[in-house]
Amino acid sequence: MRPARASVLPQFVDRDRGHVTAQMLPLGLVFNLIAVLSDMAWGPVAATARDWFARSPRRLSLVGGVGGLAMIGLGVTVAATGRKD
Repeated sequence: MRPARASVLPQFVDRDRGHVTAQMLPLGLVFNLIAVLSDMAWGPVAATARDWFARSPRRLSLVGGVGGLAMIGLGVTVAATGRKD
């Protein structure tokens, strides 16, 4: 029987199936690949949206107003539901 060890490993890493680093390295690489691909997709979308908003002063003003209202709403929510102690 193995002695109990405390470790923090993802549930899909099994120490009995071989070297832990060899299991975690491909998982880390896949995560980074997905992150890079996601950033590569969102970057052009954000640039296009920025350009669209920047072409109209009215749109920029609307974005600022909506952002301000969102901040006020969040502040009111925090004040109303904050800790009571």
